[in-house]
Amino acid sequence: MHSAPNVSAQVAEQAVHWFLEMQQGPLDTRQQQAWEQWLNAHSEHRRAWEHIQRVNQRLRSVSSPLAHATLNAPKSAARRRALKMLLVLGAGSALTWGLRERQLLPPLMADFRSPVGERRRLTLDDGSQLQLNSGSAVDIRFDAQRRLIRLLEGELLLTAARDPRPLQVLTAHGLLESRNARFNVREYPGHTQVAVFEGEVDIHNRHGPALLLATSRQLSLGINGAGPATALDANSGAWTEGMLIAAHMRLADFLDELGRYRRGQLRCDEAVANLLVSGTYPLDSSERILDLLEVSLPVTVRRFTRYWVSVEARA
Repeated sequence: MHSAPNVSAQVAEQAVHWFLEMQQGPLDTRQQQAWEQWLNAHSEHRRAWEHIQRVNQRLRSVSSPLAHATLNAPKSAARRRALKMLLVLGAGSALTWGLRERQLLPPLMADFRSPVGERRRLTLDDGSQLQLNSGSAVDIRFDAQRRLIRLLEGELLLTAARDPRPLQVLTAHGLLESRNARFNVREYPGHTQVAVFEGEVDIHNRHGPALLLATSRQLSLGINGAGPATALDANSGAWTEGMLIAAHMRLADFLDELGRYRRGQLRCDEAVANLLVSGTYPLDSSERILDLLEVSLPVTVRRFTRYWVSVEARA
C-alpha cells in the first residue's frame, strides 16, 4: 500500500494536466520536452507523477461502475473533470482529506476497503489491530503528532496499540480518541454507534462538551450530539467472530442486518416484519440462515434470483 505523497495542490494540478494531455494521445516533440523538463525540475514533481500512475492503475483494478465510467467515457470535458477530481484526490493528501470531509469522493479510493460479504483484518504501522466489517472503508494518516483513521462507511473494530500519540477515529458525527482502548464504531445513515469493550474513549462532537465512554458501554452520536450511554447489546462486536446474534429482534431488523453481508436485495414483507428472532447465526452462511427462518417462523423465502430474495408470510 502506497500512501499519498506530500505534494502541494499546485504540483498535483500540474501532474493532472500532463496526465490528461497524455490521455488525449501521444505527445508531440515540443510537449514531450516540456513534460520531461517539468518532471525533472523537482523531486516533488516526480513523486506526484509516480503517484498518479499508481492511482490510475488502482482505478483500473477496481470493480466499480464509477471507476469504469470515468476511465472509459468519451474524451469530453465531463470525463476530464471526473479524472481530475479522482487523480488530484490521490495526488495530494491535503486535497484527499478535504474532499473526504465534503463527501465528494466515493469510498472506492479508500486506503483500505472490505467488499460486501467479506471481513478484513489489518495490522497498522503502530501495531494496532484494525478489523473491517462487510462493505466498509477507511483512510489512514499517521504522523509524528497523532494516529488518525477516518471511517468512510461501514464498521470497524479497533484494538489500539500503546503509543504516546493519541489514536483517533474520525466519523461523520464526531471524533473518537483513545490510547489503549478496544472499541467498535459503526456508521448509520443518520448517526454513529460507538461501543467500548476495553479501556476508555473520549468522544468529541460539534454539540456540547467532550464525553468519556467507559468499558462495556455504548452510545449513539448524531448531528444533535450524543445520546445516553447504555450497556453493550448482545450483538456488539459479534461480527468479528463471524456471528450475528439476535435477542428478540424484529424480523425486518434482522434481515436488514443479514443483508449487509450479501449482495442484492433482501426484502421483508410488512406482514411478517414484527415477528421476533432469537439465536446465534453464522454470517458466512446467509442462505442457511434463510432456510432456518423457514423452519422456526411462519414464513416463506422466495428467491426470484440469487440477488433478489423476499421473506413473506407462509400461505
